[in-house]
Amino acid sequence: MNEAELSIIPLEARPYQGTTAGVVTRLAASSIDGLVVATALLLAYAGSALFRFLVAPRSFEFPEPTLLLSVVGYLDVLVLYLTGAWSISGRTFGDHIMGIRVVTEGRRRPPPVRAFIRAVLCAIFPVGVLWCAVNARRRSVQDLVVRTSVIYDWLPRPHTVGHTPAPASPGQELPGCTGEGSD
Repeated sequence: MNEAELSIIPLEARPYQGTTAGVVTRLAASSIDGLVVATALLLAYAGSALFRFLVAPRSFEFPEPTLLLSVVGYLDVLVLYLTGAWSISGRTFGDHIMGIRVVTEGRRRPPPVRAFIRAVLCAIFPVGVLWCAVNARRRSVQDLVVRTSVIYDWLPRPHTVGHTPAPASPGQELPGCTGEGSD
């Protein structure tokens, strides 16, 4: 990690940069993401009601989705949201707020298929995240299945192995760099 990258990380957070995130941070990020998806669905509902009103104002009635339709719709949007965010940047909005990122073994963002499988597992088995509280490497059930980790990462882009710039002169390390790319 170079000096410029290190300077954007809060001083108190620097010791945690690159370490695996715990259950409390993950649950907070997941709660934020759940609210994002719920808000998106409420806006879609309001838009649908407005459209119905504009088309037929005299016979307007609010749409009444069933519980099954609501749950299936929520899970579908959640999976799409998680898959897209993790495969594009490695983080969702909640992850960004909490300073965490989903990465593969090489500290890269998960490819779309792995992100999709992880998203489906998170949607249908959310309590699997609690496993990171007892796992020695702080990995959830979803992480174990798709071979990912969730790390603290306050940088705007993933810091991957091989991303560390070369030392200024032979044998000399840049401040904050290990030379191994292992954060």
